[in-house]
Amino acid sequence: VQLVESGGGLVQPGGSLRLSCAASGTIFGVYAMGWYRQAPGKQREYVATITSGGSTNYVDFVKGRFTISRDNAKNTVSLQMNSLKPEDTAVYYCNARPPTAWGRSDYWGQGTQVTVSS
Repeated sequence: VQLVESGGGLVQPGGSLRLSCAASGTIFGVYAMGWYRQAPGKQREYVATITSGGSTNYVDFVKGRFTISRDNAKNTVSLQMNSLKPEDTAVYYCNARPPTAWGRSDYWGQGTQVTVSS
């Protein structure tokens, strides 16, 4: 499974960015997809997930600001980020979690930098 993120960049506080993750080499629709982030000097942390059935979950500090979505026809998952804050600055990673019954580990993309600064 290959995951390639795009859409990161520099944005002012209060601005918006849309991250995308393109997956290849797998049956995309059966995977739970997620976004994580890692700020400098901090551990990687969970941001949001979307199940194969389309159910979503978010960490509290992005609820109401970020929206995760997936397009199974295009093998992509996106993260729409609005009302960005400086503390959202981090490298954002796409995650693909195979069905538990497969007994396989998660897959990760290479990350895309998001910088929120005036």
